[in-house]
Amino acid sequence: MTRVFPPERLTTEKAFVAMDRILDMARSGPVYLRQPDIASLVVAALQHGDCQLGRYQLHSFVVMPNHVHLLVTPQVAASLLLGPLKGFTAHEANGIPGLRGRPFWQDESYDHLIRSKAEFERVRAYIENNPVKAGLVTTPEEFRWSSASVNKAA
Repeated sequence: MTRVFPPERLTTEKAFVAMDRILDMARSGPVYLRQPDIASLVVAALQHGDCQLGRYQLHSFVVMPNHVHLLVTPQVAASLLLGPLKGFTAHEANGIPGLRGRPFWQDESYDHLIRSKAEFERVRAYIENNPVKAGLVTTPEEFRWSSASVNKAA
């Protein structure tokens, strides 16, 4: 899927939201993260990176069928944050029958620097409401692979 957003018409934030909507509505392409065992391993890896490895402080996350949103405060260089996380989860997911040898994650990612408490809360709410906006659930807490449901259960 290739989409071009003319920079003169869209801010970075609006381009991100537009691409996120395209991902949410995708009816084709890889949706490996829809598989409960894969989504669960990604959630466990996210929590491991926070609690055991201390690579970041995990504030909010959601594992959608074809993409992941994270709100973290990094404790290490960015190259030590996403690379190992994507490598580990791809390796583990490729152990599931039918996935071996297929690309798992896209090479690129989108990051954004949070500059205020209000923006932090807006991004956190955006992440946790993503499954609702995509029509997967009616409330954020219903989506099993999200900080909204994990934090509620804790």
